[in-house]
Amino acid sequence: MDQTKLKEIADAVVAANQGGDMEGLLRTHYHPDCVSVESLSMEGGPGREATGVQAIVAKGEWWFENHDIHEISVEGPFLHGDSQFAVIFGMDVTMKANGERMQMREVGLYTVEREKIVKEEFFY
Repeated sequence: MDQTKLKEIADAVVAANQGGDMEGLLRTHYHPDCVSVESLSMEGGPGREATGVQAIVAKGEWWFENHDIHEISVEGPFLHGDSQFAVIFGMDVTMKANGERMQMREVGLYTVEREKIVKEEFFY
């Protein structure tokens, strides 16, 4: 894939995470069998790995149902070769279950094949 198309997809991920259309992003740029992998399992969460757009949607719904979001920042994208890019996320959240507020930073690494995101991996 050429760098122009990769950058277009990467920019769409950044825009959606800055308050844009997440549903549209998933529908347009994610492969139906995309895999999402977290570094760790969150207590009470859906597990480390989600396969398929519906499972990724469910994972996101779980996250927002269980956390109060104070701020999310997005840096990037940072392109790598013809098929990958990374985005840095900063989050200030409070876990609803225990009231613990935490600041987090993570890197999302996205792999693109045939102009669709096939894998996203998160590193804390």
